[in-house]
Amino acid sequence: MKCPRCEETLSSILCQACGEGIPERSLFCCWCGKPVLTKEEESDFSNRMLCSDGSCIGVINETGVCKICGKPSTEKT
Repeated sequence: MKCPRCEETLSSILCQACGEGIPERSLFCCWCGKPVLTKEEESDFSNRMLCSDGSCIGVINETGVCKICGKPSTEKT
C-alpha cells in the first residue's frame, strides 16, 4: 500500500474482517470500517480499562489515554 500524499510504501497488514490490506497500526479498516484488534486485545480482555467518556467505545492505552478519542484516563492507578 502506498501513501496517497508522498507515494512512500507503507507496511501493511490484512483486515481480519474483510481481508483487504490496510496500513500497519491502523485502528480501523479503511475499506470496511471495522475496528482492527491487536493480538493482545484479541486474547486478554481482563486487563483493559474502558474510556471514561461515556459516549466513547475506546480503551485506555499504556500511556494513559483513550486509543479512540485521546481523552486521558480519570482513574488513578
